[in-house]
Amino acid sequence: MVNEESRVAAFDKMSWNKEQRQEWYKQQKVVRSYQQEVVSKIEALTSELDISKYGELDYESCYSLFVLKTTNFNANNPTILITGGVHGYETSGVHGALRFLETRISDYTDRFNFIVAPCISPWGYETINRWNPDAIDPNRSFYTNSPSMESQSLMMWLSAQEVDVLAHFDLHETTDTDNSVFRPALASRDGSEHNNWNIPDGFYAVGDEENPRHDFQKAIIESVEKVTHIAPADSNGKLIGKTITQKGVINYPVKSIGLCAGLSNADYCTTTEVYPDSPKVSEEECIVAQVAAITGGLDYLVQNREV
Repeated sequence: MVNEESRVAAFDKMSWNKEQRQEWYKQQKVVRSYQQEVVSKIEALTSELDISKYGELDYESCYSLFVLKTTNFNANNPTILITGGVHGYETSGVHGALRFLETRISDYTDRFNFIVAPCISPWGYETINRWNPDAIDPNRSFYTNSPSMESQSLMMWLSAQEVDVLAHFDLHETTDTDNSVFRPALASRDGSEHNNWNIPDGFYAVGDEENPRHDFQKAIIESVEKVTHIAPADSNGKLIGKTITQKGVINYPVKSIGLCAGLSNADYCTTTEVYPDSPKVSEEECIVAQVAAITGGLDYLVQNREV
């Protein structure tokens, strides 16, 4: 369970009071089913993977949190972590993780162990939301005494596994609603100024400023480019306000700002960003792009490390 003091501390940083948070929460509506669209696909993988419940979110509805692992973990193989749905509204992150499990994981299980949490924020998935019901962003909450039940649940479970993670793929999207819905809500919640940023038309990746792994990110971009287009930099050489380090890649300080990509001490980590609102792509292509990002990174590790 999340420490209540951490939640109160998070609330204290908001300009919204309790009533305003409740009013925001009441405006959110369930528009799709986590059970039917996600859990049913997880359950269909029972014969191929070990499935565990690592937590439960007790909101007005209860949501079980699931993680899938390759059977017969091989102590001689490095471990790969894949996460999706940290922001529940970013659909291809969830279904990209599931599609990899359904179609490609068997190509790599002789070399790697896998841990996959396909939908970290199921309430956000159902309501197509960036935040959890407390108006807290799980993807800024991966730190000690996290105020987010979604983040804390996965961190506690992963810590208990005592495994060293070689690479972490955190699957995301950047959508038009970032400017029209979520960034304005953030400005209102925090009493800050809202400035639109240019939404990149295409796929890009986010590396770790402290450990960027440029060749790894390049391999991911080259793999994805075979199935969809890569986002060009804007006129200032930036993507979402950050200077690109190479084609389709920017870096963030993932640990210091509490991003999911920094939750482990993985030697390699990437946050994928698909643009589902592009007129150039379909929902299926977005899912395929997420799978291509994973396989591109894995192929790089196979070719450049002794795995």
